[in-house]
Parts: sequence; C-alpha cells; structure tokens
Amino acid sequence: MSDLLLEIDDISVKYGRIEALHGVTITVGRGEIVALIGANGAGKSTTMRAISGLRPLATGAIRFDGTDISRMPAHKRVGLGLCQAPEGRGVFPGMTVMENLDMGAYGRRDRAGIREDLDRVFGLFPRLAQRKGQLGGTMSGGEQQMLTIGRALMARPQLLLLDEPSMGLAPMLIKQIFTIIKEINAQGTTVLVVEQNAQQALALADRAYVLETGRIVGTGPGAELLHDPAVREAYLGAV
Repeated sequence: MSDLLLEIDDISVKYGRIEALHGVTITVGRGEIVALIGANGAGKSTTMRAISGLRPLATGAIRFDGTDISRMPAHKRVGLGLCQAPEGRGVFPGMTVMENLDMGAYGRRDRAGIREDLDRVFGLFPRLAQRKGQLGGTMSGGEQQMLTIGRALMARPQLLLLDEPSMGLAPMLIKQIFTIIKEINAQGTTVLVVEQNAQQALALADRAYVLETGRIVGTGPGAELLHDPAVREAYLGAV
C-alpha cells in the first residue's frame, strides 16, 4: 500500500479556450492535512472540481489510492472514499438536518456503520443533533457549514475535500470549524482543504501548496510557509 492517497499529476483544465489550470501537480499522503491556498480566481475551486470529477481534465492524470480516476464519474469517486464538502455550503435547503445527513450516506447499505458515523457527526457537531428536524435552508451560515461537512462524513471518506470552509463565517466560528477539521483528521480521515484564509489554513496544514493563476508557485510545510516573507506579503497582509 502506497503512502500516497492522492496523486494529481500535471493536470490542465479548460473552460472553453481558457486554460484555468496549467500543469498542476499535488500529492496528499495518508493521514495528512494538505492545504491549497491562493487568491480569488487562482484556480483553487477548479482544482477541487477536477479531483471530484465535476470538471474534465484537458491533460494529466489523477490517481486515488493507486487507481487512475482521471475519467471516472463523480459518483464512483465517492464510492471509493473521495468526498467533497463544496464551496458555499450547498445544503439541501428544503430538507431537514437529518435528511441532509441521510443523503450523505445514500450509496451505503451498512446500517450499523451508518449509525456509527451519525454518532460521530453528532459528536463533532452537537448543534446538528439538537436541530435534527430543522430545515437546512433556515440554519445560520456556520450551522450550514457544519451540516455540509457532516453530510460528507456520512459517506465515510478516506479523503475529505473541503472547499473554502471558512467562507462568510465570523472569526469565532472559523476557529471552531478549523478545530473540528483537526479532530476529523485525528480520527483517521485525510484532508485536503482549499482556503482563502491562508493564516488558518497554513497553521492547520502539515503541508501546503500555493496556487497563482492556475499554476503551483510554492510548496512546503504549513508552518514554514506561514513564516515565509513572500507568502506573508501576498496572502497574510504582512511582510
């Protein structure tokens, strides 16, 4: 068994004639938290959509747990254990909290395992346990973010993809969400997080990549990049 869970090898992605990603190469090892940081429009969400199978590759390859998934449909990637909590939360607004979580386990038949994972989600997010019958669309932004992550966890992912989990949240909630991400990782789930809040992402990550206009321009341990003068000037508002 390889130590690498995800291998993104020299991928390019196009929107019509516009090339959004140019030869991006990223690896994620088992048990790691890896962050992808960059400004708006750098290609972070496009990278996530390519990994999830929501955006076709123009060139390059993606391997997950040793299997080439470059042309695999998105739902089959979920079946392998690759699950995304999308940008902008994306809960089902007309469904209750419980119904949203059930949707995360849609492809599973192991009832005992589903119950176990539901207990895990409620342990991580007690607020969701208190609001099982509430409609997703009536919850606060922070609660919807919790629900989106919880729904992804109900698929029992090997790799959890988090796209901008701090977007639109108050500072106190951002700190809480990142603490929970660390706990999810400590429980055995590998995490790849795309995040505009570079300070939080780099403090959390074992390793990180810097994406600029569709190209990887830097990589290294999260703590190292956090103190890199060029990274600080570009993404942390400090020299």
